[in-house]
Amino acid sequence: MNVSTGGRRIRSRGATAALVCAIILVPGPSYAAPGEPDPQPGKSIEEIRDELDGLYREAEVATEAYNGANEKAAKQEKRLTALRKDLTRAEKRVKDLHDLAGAAARTQYRGGDLAATGIQLLLGDHPEGALDEASQARQAMRGLVNVSETQKTAREELGEQTEAATKELRKLESSRADKAAAKQKIEKKIATAERIEAGLEEEQTRRLAQLEKERAKEAEARWTESGGSSGGSAGKGKGKGGGPGGGTQVSGAAGKAVGFAMAQIGKPYVWGAVGPSSYDCSGLTSAAWAAAGHPIPRTSQAQWGGLTRVSLSSARPGDLIIYYNDATHVGMYIGGGRMVHAPRPGRSITTAPAASMPVLGVVRPGV
Repeated sequence: MNVSTGGRRIRSRGATAALVCAIILVPGPSYAAPGEPDPQPGKSIEEIRDELDGLYREAEVATEAYNGANEKAAKQEKRLTALRKDLTRAEKRVKDLHDLAGAAARTQYRGGDLAATGIQLLLGDHPEGALDEASQARQAMRGLVNVSETQKTAREELGEQTEAATKELRKLESSRADKAAAKQKIEKKIATAERIEAGLEEEQTRRLAQLEKERAKEAEARWTESGGSSGGSAGKGKGKGGGPGGGTQVSGAAGKAVGFAMAQIGKPYVWGAVGPSSYDCSGLTSAAWAAAGHPIPRTSQAQWGGLTRVSLSSARPGDLIIYYNDATHVGMYIGGGRMVHAPRPGRSITTAPAASMPVLGVVRPGV
């Protein structure tokens, strides 16, 4: 290789390297990798807040669907277990009757008598008395003619139990599928919201917190305007406008429920949780009233549908405030226009204005 050719190659490689460096250093459009936080370009803080609220609302709706499917599956599993036990008993009865019929046929063929005690043990309501008296044995012998009919009835019962167990198993599988779908939706919505929050700048985070405070003040005013009761208050300390501690102490079962709920303040919201270390919204209210000796339905929708409804103006501590038209959030009223609740993922149990969210209505457990 001559010197001039080698020089040209070296210069060519140098030019290529310089061009690559130039491309790397020249700023260009940037693209977020899949799964990276959304930078929320051009959105106002109010729009970001609304988007986050929407995502967490959808997660909560899915959480209540998950809780409902979970409750349904638990009941179906219990029912299926009972049906399987009934099925086992029915199968044994059919077998015993089959054996008895065979023994009767063999005895009749030989021209002898079938031991009445065996028939009494199988056909009698109280087999322990099978050996008490000879008259019972004679009665059992007369009952032999009913073996065929009894067999037919037992086989029908076996068929019914088998069909019922099969149907219940299908229902259970459907509930489990609903539960799995709800879980997937919950996790997806929460992950999206968390990516958005993680991508916010410090100033945006501060402004979001300030916006929440402003909305809380507006909510306090809305409760009064809507005719909400100041009620009695639970808790300690003094609160403005009859806040916690500003009214009469609540007693009885309601007092125990409120006391339990207030004692959970600071524990994290975890969807599907019913304590003792974490709760979701209806998990908190159901656990609180269970601790007060008055178990109530698990989900907010079932609480709305199954408990006694009272007017907003007559709300008192211990009552449950149901939120949104689909009854997918619940808090416990503590008086003074405030409630205690498990807000959403990423937050802890806390007190808040009773009108923080659109109120559907109020229900009263224990009546």
